Amino acid sequence: MNEKIKIGIAGFGKVGKIRKKILDKIPEVKIVAISDKNLKNKDILGKTKFFFDYKKLVKENLDVIFISLPNKFAADASIKALKNGIHIFCEKPPARNILELKKVFKIYNNNKKIKIKYGFNHRYHDSIILAKKIIDSKKYGKLINLKGIYGKNKITQFIGEWRSKRSIAGGGILLDQGIHLVDLMRFFCGDFEEIKSLVNNNFWKTNIEDNAYAIMRSKKNVVAMIHSTATQWQNQFRIEITLEKALINLSGILSASKTYGQEKIEIQPKSSKSKKNKILKFKKDLSWEREITEFIKCIKQKKQIKSGTIHDAIAVMKIIDNIYKSDKVWNKKILK
Repeated sequence: MNEKIKIGIAGFGKVGKIRKKILDKIPEVKIVAISDKNLKNKDILGKTKFFFDYKKLVKENLDVIFISLPNKFAADASIKALKNGIHIFCEKPPARNILELKKVFKIYNNNKKIKIKYGFNHRYHDSIILAKKIIDSKKYGKLINLKGIYGKNKITQFIGEWRSKRSIAGGGILLDQGIHLVDLMRFFCGDFEEIKSLVNNNFWKTNIEDNAYAIMRSKKNVVAMIHSTATQWQNQFRIEITLEKALINLSGILSASKTYGQEKIEIQPKSSKSKKNKILKFKKDLSWEREITEFIKCIKQKKQIKSGTIHDAIAVMKIIDNIYKSDKVWNKKILK
């Protein structure tokens, strides 16, 4: 592509605006159209075309669409973009459930020239990148187990908004935020064969979960435990990674809300007497830029998407589906 890559953004809320800010800095691309159902001041978009409906946006002459819509519309927008030959970057979750995502995959299978990337943004944080390198290097031996918590103090920013409604969101804190934790566990140790869980909505009393607990065993017999919660009161992100010869602690994550503490990684060798703990702190969040730059590069150079692929999305959504279903009480109470 010698001409600028023509970009459309479907959904211009908080994340859509973040994506636009980064895309505006990339000389190879041009944002030509944006859609949003609730945008009140269209003047902020200048000469960029504007639509209230994403269905009109996908009919534009676009090379790429960034989908930042409520979960209910993610799969439909992806399918319509695929049918129009538009490359796709879709935020997480990729759909409300695995069945919706499989419909996207069916269309994708008929046209694999189209690039699809999903917003598993946490993979691009410095602490995560370094932890992955350490695990893969086997410097401290094999991976034994992992334990993670990702929590915030509310089910959503505002009770009553679309994220608190199952018909639109598809799920609660696990699908909304815990999906990052599930993806990272899989990113570190591979797919899971066995899953046991407890899911509940005992505090916020909505028809979506405010807490999800899961213990999972991978194909390589690595055990991962996760807690996705909306009753943390003080936002927290933490992953403990146990290797044969060291413990890696990830704590804090740089985010737009700036409420999860400083992002850092601590490496604790098994024999603390011979080696001191190593602590690295990160001050700048480069994850959004890395993610988008990689995606645009793949389109421009006609390379395959390697991270955040549709296969990654399907695998993660299958895990989440199994977490919901493996709790028989939750299954009977909510997933009727």
